[in-house]
Amino acid sequence: MAELTKVDVEGWPRPKGYANGMLTAGEGERILFVAGQVGWIDEKVPTADFAEQFGIALDNVLAVVRAAGGDATSIARMTVYVTDIPAYRAAQRRLGEIWREKMGRHYPVMALLGIAELVEEGAKLEIEATAVLTRAVLERAD
Repeated sequence: MAELTKVDVEGWPRPKGYANGMLTAGEGERILFVAGQVGWIDEKVPTADFAEQFGIALDNVLAVVRAAGGDATSIARMTVYVTDIPAYRAAQRRLGEIWREKMGRHYPVMALLGIAELVEEGAKLEIEATAVLTRAVLERAD
């Protein structure tokens, strides 16, 4: 059975009933599973704007990846859940700008799903990810 280590982001409130990230243990490459992150700051969604929520949620995903010693290029898979597909389509140009600002030209495998709603009030999307932390990335973090 694989040993897992919880990943916390310094300065974030302690999650209740889940972990923000779980990292496999061992030598060489390790896998980081990032819990679904919404566009909130201090457990409050500060804006109703779809693209702004996307940027904040992506920042939150990247914060967990960085806390584990990775960076944007460590992300191998991402799933985005959205409550409003037309809003996603309308915001695509801004989403692309936000993506390039935060992720550069790194494009992991992705899926986008339309869903009825999210648990967090006011959240329009949620992003979960899986990252591969290679020995080189982990050595840079030390």
